[in-house]
Amino acid sequence: MTAGPRNDRRGAHPRHALEPLFNSVVRFSVAAALSQAEKAEFAFVRDLVEVTDSALSKQVAALEEAGLVAVEKGRVGRRPRTWLTLTAEGRAAYARHLAALRAIAAGAAP
Repeated sequence: MTAGPRNDRRGAHPRHALEPLFNSVVRFSVAAALSQAEKAEFAFVRDLVEVTDSALSKQVAALEEAGLVAVEKGRVGRRPRTWLTLTAEGRAAYARHLAALRAIAAGAAP
């Protein structure tokens, strides 16, 4: 690739499609884990991503506030449980983020 004069196509670089919330490796890892299932139990995601309860809770709260993850609380027997789901918007954002990463890694030029 050669550097040339700046063109008028602002925003054409694939990095503009990256989801800023996924810049956190923990949030990105949570989205990746949830993209593989309809829903997952909080403890499963915590163990898979290898973070503490409080760290996962903080990151999930940010994703939930943005509408990318849904949190469902319930019980299994007498034990409280929390399930996480990547929303339709979250799945779309994750897919766009992955596509942008792939385009950047491939050296895609605008």
